[in-house]
Amino acid sequence: MLTAAAAFALTAAGVAVAGLRAYRRRFLSATRWFAVALLPAGLYLTGLFPVARTIGDEIADWAVKLVFDPRVWTGIVLLAVSVGLLVTTRWVGRRGAVTEGREAATPAAGPAPARPAVAPATGAPAAAAAPGHAEKAARAEKAGRAEKKGKGGDGLDEFADIEEILRRRGI
Repeated sequence: MLTAAAAFALTAAGVAVAGLRAYRRRFLSATRWFAVALLPAGLYLTGLFPVARTIGDEIADWAVKLVFDPRVWTGIVLLAVSVGLLVTTRWVGRRGAVTEGREAATPAAGPAPARPAVAPATGAPAAAAAPGHAEKAARAEKAGRAEKKGKGGDGLDEFADIEEILRRRGI
């Protein structure tokens, strides 16, 4: 009976505080206070107060044993050693995997193969599919045009080169 009186008194006090918060136009705070105020009544009506008391008693008994029982201290030391070993092996394993991966990848690694930035068009010649050949051909063409025109140009050479590259790519 005393538990019911305490639960409903706490609920009433919480609802009163929520009402004051709402009166001051702090509706978000009022809603939070109202939600917390409903907890004691809900815990009492569902019968969870005896469960909470049992849990509290068990935690208190464990704390008393923690202070005075050497078996509990032995268990804590064993748990600490176990966690320490797990963390250490994981750290060493990761460190070893990183260095092993580098050693294995370094000798076998060579220059990366050249890949086209854009897929060749369906009607493009076969030379356009191999980017190395296409780039060499573009450089040769550019050098040939520069020799024909001489070094002095009107600045449109660069646009012609870009236009040529885009035409070859099918864009």
